[in-house]
Amino acid sequence: MAVAKSVLPYVVEGEGDLITPPSAASQLLSLSGKVCETDVEFSVLGPLRMNERGESYTPTAPKQRQLLTLLLLNANQVVSTNTCIEELWENSPPNSALSTLQSYILQLRRSLRRVPRIGSLQAARLILETRDGGYLLAVRGDELDTNRFWALVREGRAALHHDDVRASACLSEALLLWQGAALSDVQRGPVLRAHLVGLEEERTSVQEQRIGADLRLGRHQELLGELSRLTAKYPMHESLHAQFMLALHRTGRRTQALEVLRRLSTVLREELGLDPSPRVRRLHQAILAGDPALDLLAHTDSVLAAEPGAPNGRLVPAGGELVTAGAPARRREQLVRR
Repeated sequence: MAVAKSVLPYVVEGEGDLITPPSAASQLLSLSGKVCETDVEFSVLGPLRMNERGESYTPTAPKQRQLLTLLLLNANQVVSTNTCIEELWENSPPNSALSTLQSYILQLRRSLRRVPRIGSLQAARLILETRDGGYLLAVRGDELDTNRFWALVREGRAALHHDDVRASACLSEALLLWQGAALSDVQRGPVLRAHLVGLEEERTSVQEQRIGADLRLGRHQELLGELSRLTAKYPMHESLHAQFMLALHRTGRRTQALEVLRRLSTVLREELGLDPSPRVRRLHQAILAGDPALDLLAHTDSVLAAEPGAPNGRLVPAGGELVTAGAPARRREQLVRR
């Protein structure tokens, strides 16, 4: 499901007179005077990539990769020099931090210049701009994988419940953009670490919502392998465990469903001193009683729902604090885009 392109290019008229449209942050320059699109692709949902038509132009120096990632995660926004310095050196910046940062920016522009459809340092400066107090990396919407991810997620979430086939397809396509863990080959300072938490939490939320749509569509059997992997990866994520229990029950594996709860209970007690939430305990009792409502697709949400006013699930990241898996998606998106 392709995301529509928006092309509002730069145009050069006459002898080098540059006309910059209002949406300049999402455009590229053609020094020949022709309107041009770009085939540049930036990726951070996995290894860092800066490609054009299959060829890689990704910087190799660690600090430049780190800085490029920071600018990409704040694409089309000014990133202050203070933020850049904090990310690159945390609490121990060298005396030469500002001049070193400027040299990294120059090296990034030279990397951009190597991309054939950019082709010059002048064009690269229009993409990686120096602004008052910082830098701005101009990226068109469909050039960056996180932008495509958010667009598909918004479309999928809008279709949830009233068109679950479409919702599942959109959310599945969004998840396919991930090529492993985000920022997997980039060293991370405090700013990128905060972004990473938001990205990974959002990925899990999208997986949970897509699985919910598939359960409402009766795709229990197809979900078993995925849910087995996810509950192993997130051993304290109650929502995923509840979905796994329901899928197992609906495929006639009640004993295995109860074993999933036993493992969850053991981990929660040993790691946090907590019992499973009332929602999970209710599901456990319904499975023991053979409640016929568990097998009704129309009742999927009600059998998985938390009590009124209770969070929709508890997610405990390894080594982190307790957070709510049902926290508003908008807040998580703001964290990642901040």
